[in-house]
Amino acid sequence: MSRDASPDPRPSGRWVHTWVSAPQLTEPDNLPPAPFTTAGLVLADATLRQTARVTIGGDRIRLRFSNAFGGAPLPLTAVTVALPAGGRAGVSAVEPGTVRPVTFHGRAGVVVPVGAQVVSDPLDFPVGPEANLTVTVFLADGQASDLVTSHPGSRTTSHLLAGDHVEADDLPNATTTDHWYFLSGVEVWSERAASAVVTLGDSLTDGRGSTTNGNDRWPDRLSARLRAHPATATVAVLNQGTGGNRVLSDGIGPSALARLDRDVLAQTGVAWLVVFEGINDLCTADATAVAQKQVVDDLCAAYEQIVVRAHAHGIAVYGATLAPLGGNGAYDDRDGLREASRQAVNEWIRAGGAFDAVLDFDAAARDPHDHRRLLARYDDGDHLHMTPAGYQALADAVPLELFEQRPWVRGTA
Repeated sequence: MSRDASPDPRPSGRWVHTWVSAPQLTEPDNLPPAPFTTAGLVLADATLRQTARVTIGGDRIRLRFSNAFGGAPLPLTAVTVALPAGGRAGVSAVEPGTVRPVTFHGRAGVVVPVGAQVVSDPLDFPVGPEANLTVTVFLADGQASDLVTSHPGSRTTSHLLAGDHVEADDLPNATTTDHWYFLSGVEVWSERAASAVVTLGDSLTDGRGSTTNGNDRWPDRLSARLRAHPATATVAVLNQGTGGNRVLSDGIGPSALARLDRDVLAQTGVAWLVVFEGINDLCTADATAVAQKQVVDDLCAAYEQIVVRAHAHGIAVYGATLAPLGGNGAYDDRDGLREASRQAVNEWIRAGGAFDAVLDFDAAARDPHDHRRLLARYDDGDHLHMTPAGYQALADAVPLELFEQRPWVRGTA
């Protein structure tokens, strides 16, 4: 009998991720605020309460914690889950009577080795689709390093309080921070044909310009559309966007090529992958004709690599065209070389035949009178990132029929 099997008869099923956060090395400015960070020690004798918004629901859950970038073992002393007060994201209070302990091999705590992750024991804890889940962790000893794994761009408020409060209904006077730490995934047990789509991207997928605790990034809005459509109601959406990410080279976090195995292929239940990044590759390359031709060629080759590697795991890959950047002070060069590169990459995505389908985010977001620029009401002000209305437009541009059946993938038959 497998370790997560139950002694009572259950219909056959499988675990499917319903929420993720892409692990990153925490930059100094994104470490937990004082007094929760001191020289070489983070979150000692501290309670950390975080919110995750699941996409599909289930009656049983498992949690995943990552120490991928930690400089020392990560000792989690105790962990609980609960339902947040009023079902809201980013609140410190939970619904009374909903707090449940999470175990690891039957034990209350666990030590996560450097570079590793841990998966909790299964827990009978019903959670509905599109529901918020509160996860609380107590670290008695803290992590003995200032190299810490987190997801800085959470756009969700977390709460910190000295002492052990994992079973508390509220954390009054807690310190707040808009980052996730250590928590990297929530899985649900599915007795139906549930599957997941991973959205692999940069800050446009991570949600820069969206509302803190509003869950109005484009993957959130896509999840809501899938849930409202009976044929796709069991499709989970896993947001693996990281701010500043590039496809080819490490930047703020590992490149898409480097993190593909961990952030996509290792996730449970994945049937589809949406690739929506490359603008940071084009715009960190020199604005010269030679450099731009090189990065365009390299980027298209990298897309092919992602497709080949995903197809080997039976995952269909949908390519999203790159959205406009016209007017951005850092990226839009005077001679229009990067804009020309964006157009060249988009033409390759549309016509190159590498992807199983194309999502035309460029067409969805651009100003119809000036294709170099975002539509004004979609522009959050920097002419690159989007407002919630812009992210809704991206989600609306995704044909839901692409997710109505598990894909047949070329090269796997």
